[in-house]
This record gives sequence, C-alpha cells and structure tokens, in this order.
Amino acid sequence: MARVLVVDDETGVRESLRMLLKQECEVVTADGADAGLRAMAELPMDLVILDLVMPGRSGLSFLEELQEQSDAPPVIVLTATKTVTTAVEAMKLGAADYVTKPYEIDALRIKVRQLLQHRALQHEVVRLTDELDQRTRVGELVGKSDAMRDVFRTIERLARSPATVLIRGESGTGKELAARAIHDLSPRAGGPFIPVNCAAIPDTLMESELFGHERGAFTDARERRIGKFESAGGGTLFLDEIGELAPGPQAKLLRALQERVIERVGGTGTIEVDARILAATNRDLEQEVRAGRFREDLYYRIHVVPLEMPPLRDRREDVRLLAELFLKRARERAAQGPLRIARETQLALERYGWPGNVRELENVIERAVTLTDGEILELADLPEALMRETRTDDLRERLRGGRLSLEDAVASFEQEALREALEQAGWNQTRAADALGVTRRLLKIKMDRHGLTKP
Repeated sequence: MARVLVVDDETGVRESLRMLLKQECEVVTADGADAGLRAMAELPMDLVILDLVMPGRSGLSFLEELQEQSDAPPVIVLTATKTVTTAVEAMKLGAADYVTKPYEIDALRIKVRQLLQHRALQHEVVRLTDELDQRTRVGELVGKSDAMRDVFRTIERLARSPATVLIRGESGTGKELAARAIHDLSPRAGGPFIPVNCAAIPDTLMESELFGHERGAFTDARERRIGKFESAGGGTLFLDEIGELAPGPQAKLLRALQERVIERVGGTGTIEVDARILAATNRDLEQEVRAGRFREDLYYRIHVVPLEMPPLRDRREDVRLLAELFLKRARERAAQGPLRIARETQLALERYGWPGNVRELENVIERAVTLTDGEILELADLPEALMRETRTDDLRERLRGGRLSLEDAVASFEQEALREALEQAGWNQTRAADALGVTRRLLKIKMDRHGLTKP
C-alpha cells in the first residue's frame, strides 16, 4: 500500500486527511517541518501533503530541503491564502500541485490518487529498466554486453510470435541455446523441443528422420517410425545447420512448411502436423541460394524473422562472466579444480580472438580445470595456441604504446614465428625451414640467436 505523509500544524487538518485517505493509503502525520523530515528519514514516502504556513520552519523551507533528496516524492501544498503567489513559489521549488483551504474533498482525493498512480508507474519503469540492465541471462544464454541484451530482447519478442525464425551465427555462438530460450518462453513451452542436426544425418536417412517411415518402406524398415515433425507436435522443431540439407529433403521440407502436412516415407496418406519451426545456420544462405545449393523459396519460407547471434570477439565484456560460469560448472562436475581465475589470465582470455566462440571458451576452461591442481587458474594453464596469440597481441599493444622498440618487437615476433613453425613440424628443422621458406642453416642460426631448443 502507498504511504502518504501529512505535514500540518493543525491537529484537525491532520486527522481529517488521515480519515479521508485511510482507505487508499497508509497515512503518516507530522505536526511541523522538522517532524516531517524526521518521518521521511525513517520511512520511504510516496506522496507528501504539506501545509505552507506553519510556526517555526515554513513549508517552503521543508520543500526546498526535500528536493535535494534523490527520488523525492511528489508534494501537494496546502495554503489558506486565496492568492497564488505562495503556491507559485512552491511549484517553482518542485511541488507537484496545490489546493487552497478549505479544500474540496473529492478534488483532493482525485489529485492524491493521480499522483500515487504516477509515482507507482515511475517506480515500475525504473524497476523494469534496472532489471533489463542487470539481467545477464535468458535461458542458458549468458551475457551483459549490449549485443547480448539486444539478443535477449529479440528472443522475448520472438517467443510471443508463432513466426518461423532463422537463427544465424558462427559455430559456437549458442544458436541452439537461443532456440531453446524461444521455445521455453513461448506458449508452446509445455510441448516438446525436438532438435535435429541436419549436418550429422546422412542424406539417405534425412527424409526418414524428419517425416518418419512405414514398415517395409526400405530394407531396414521393420516397423513404422514416427519422424521429428510428428514428435514435435504441439511444440517446437529446431532444424540446426539447415544449410546442409540436400535438395530432396529441401523440397519436402518446403511442402511441410507451406501446407502443414507431411507424408511418411513409404506412406500413401498425408498427416497434419503442428510444430513451430526454428532453424539455424552458420552458412551464408543468400550465397547458397545464388550458387543453386539452397532453394530460394525455402529460404524465404524460413527467413520470416532473423535472429543474429554475435561472435564472442564482438562481446569481449562477456568473456569474464562466461569464464567464471564455466569454471563453476567444471568444478561441480570434477568435484575439484581452481577456485578463481587470476587477473592476468582473465586479461589473456579477453584479448584472445575466440574463433570457436563460446564453445571454445568452455572447452578451454574445462581443460584447465582437468589439468590444473592449484587453487588459481594461472596464465600457464591456458593452451599454447591461446598463449601465443596473447603474447602477440601484447607485443602489438606495447609497440603502439611506445613501451617497446621496433627492433625488440621484430625480434619477439620472429621468435614466436620460429617457435610456432617448429612446433607444427614436430621440431623437425628441415620441415620447419621449408614452411618458413628459409634454409635449414639459417633456421639453426636464428634458433641459436633466440635460444630455441626442442623441449
């Protein structure tokens, strides 16, 4: 219930206002400005009804001090004078409205009700804004970057719609997690979520997988089998890597999407299906259409609403949050592992380009937890490839910042290039020299210069 503070030196006015408003709000009374300020220090108020003319400290002085507070409640001022001079001054100091004594009961009640409703609406807007700004996950998707907050908002809008959605993004960006979040927030959440990885099923089995088959439809069809479309009835069918579909299944999928009916392999009748379709791809489907590998009519049928999943390199502020989450999960699975991530390790994780995106980050953390005995995940616990790129990035930053001479930078880059070539060649100097386009003798000279020896 809203709380209203009545500040007036007259006992009769305080009591009449308390009786007038007690059905709509909690009423707290004070017999002067100082008592009113003490009451506000003890309890949050949603509205103040303030007499301007009181012994001692005036209502204007109270109002002036009140406006210095953050989130000050609205104020209705009471004045016994028929002139508007004092009331106008109060309005300039931040009062929301004023009434003259004797006041009309209904008019005052309406003003109070309107201001309390407005106050409640302001608080709700602030709450929702803070909730959105502080939220770091939707479903299993995690992030606090602007890019991920845009994804969260889009997912919530898409969940309310029955439209077909095409989720696009590089491998490892969380396309299936986005599809699951859309399903879980949708009216179909009570139905099944059926994922199909189109890249993992041979072309010869894809039609049977999607649409099912009748007994005897082919050699190994010993009994009728229900396909994914029927299994997803009342729920969601997620077609991952849809760009990998062969032409035959593409044509049948188009018919299923257009007519909402399927036909089992070896069957003669049609079956109505009720499944929402979500699809995902890491391919450029527009290019696939131009190349003739993907049907244009199917593309436009699944591309009703697009959802772009940003790569991890474009949301580096999420790396720390994700790394800590993956560390916690890996520790729970292994019942051991580092308790926290060292600062320099966090910086290295944030600088790395993550070509494998979130999936690669999760694998790096799980590997480190498995192989590390210490309580802190150190820089040396990261894979060599990540360490190498981190050292290279660090050299670039030091060179640009004037903290490293060009000569030293060139030497460091050369050392890294030699080490990488030797490691890839299994420390076979002849193969490493061929890869670098130098003679074996020159390679040996440079190895000696940089102190490079086989581990």
